[in-house]
Amino acid sequence: MSRKIFRAPREVLTGLLHDGMTIMSGGFGLCGIPEALITAIRDSGVKDLTIISNNAGIDGVGLGILLETRQVKKMISSYVGENATFAKQFLSGELEIEFNPQGTLAERIRAGGAGIPAFFTATGYGTQIAEGKETREIDGRHYVLERGLFADLAIVHAWKGDTEGNLVYRKTARNFNPIMATAAKVTVAEVEILVQPGEIDPDHIITPGIFVNRLIKPDHTEKRIEQRTVRKRAA
Repeated sequence: MSRKIFRAPREVLTGLLHDGMTIMSGGFGLCGIPEALITAIRDSGVKDLTIISNNAGIDGVGLGILLETRQVKKMISSYVGENATFAKQFLSGELEIEFNPQGTLAERIRAGGAGIPAFFTATGYGTQIAEGKETREIDGRHYVLERGLFADLAIVHAWKGDTEGNLVYRKTARNFNPIMATAAKVTVAEVEILVQPGEIDPDHIITPGIFVNRLIKPDHTEKRIEQRTVRKRAA
């Protein structure tokens, strides 16, 4: 068996978790979240975490379970409107939040993975986003300096992976996962389908295995629908 493959979610995180660490967690809403790995982090009891994620899941699902156990000290996110626990802890001062415009968050992660310490963006200039940050005028337009993000650990979810860690994401689950996989000291992936090297067309690989340190194939992956919107059938 490949040295990257582990049998259980707890096992795959052995030796990687410690109090006060920074973790990137892939996904968008409930789409493409590494749910098995999030559960294993909860069960480990590690605390005072800084979580970098587009959002905080919902109550009782995804990152929401880490908020319920108060293992999260700080969230670096762009959208948190679906989680009542998040709102309650923020308003009571229990949880620190660093809000980002969504595109800025994505670029901060991408920059961190590319070894770029900071960059200028026009997004947020003249708003609260820019408070306390360096600004600069370039060619007559004003910009805000944003720092790249790099984590101790990235946890990602992929549709298919091979035993060398090459990953393929399916449809909208290809969201924050690929950029987060490049932006941490250690990347751990959970995959729905595990195959042997050579079974994935090289042109289809999105995250090369060199970025992935460990893999797990959970026994079950639940496809949740965060919000169901329907219209009445025509008569």
